Amino acid sequence: MSKKAIKFVKRDPKIAKIIRKVGKYEISLVKNPYRSLIDAIITQQLSGAAADSISKKFQKLYQRYPRPIDVINTSDSKLRSTGLSKMKVTYIKDLSEKIQSKELRISSLKDKSDEEVISHLTQVRGIGRWTAEMFLIFSLGRPDVLPVGDLGLKKGIQRLYSMPELPEKDEVEQIAEKWRPYRTVATWYIWKSLNQFGKIG
Repeated sequence: MSKKAIKFVKRDPKIAKIIRKVGKYEISLVKNPYRSLIDAIITQQLSGAAADSISKKFQKLYQRYPRPIDVINTSDSKLRSTGLSKMKVTYIKDLSEKIQSKELRISSLKDKSDEEVISHLTQVRGIGRWTAEMFLIFSLGRPDVLPVGDLGLKKGIQRLYSMPELPEKDEVEQIAEKWRPYRTVATWYIWKSLNQFGKIG
């Protein structure tokens, strides 16, 4: 998919300029959907370094990556010791309980449309549309996800198109229309451009 997708999004000269600097499109998918969702919750409103630190401490609580029942049986205080906020502990416990009770069947999400996945996941406390979109990108590998509420994407578009302010939702959607059906790919390149090169365009 990536070669075809890259060729397609390169038709936008601004994305083509990023591609020349960044190179190959590559997302490492998290195969464990439970882990992917916990990672997405941990990442909310944190820098990458802070989220990575908490994720590592969370994993160290267990001999292997925990199952939902393992997390349910872990005290809130022990989970808080990893750096998780009280609210995020609540979110992770709610996710674990819904999976354990089979109210949420995460193994079946791969067979659902993007919007169906979002609808299912946002029933969990603390999982909003952005978190569900990160799951679509980094767990299911969906090619046409546009996380319009993502600050990194907004900042990247602002810089790329020399906009005086962060773009609104409708502006992001309008700009991204030319990347469809590979908006995930263009989004990833914009993220990489911010991480590696600062201002481009």
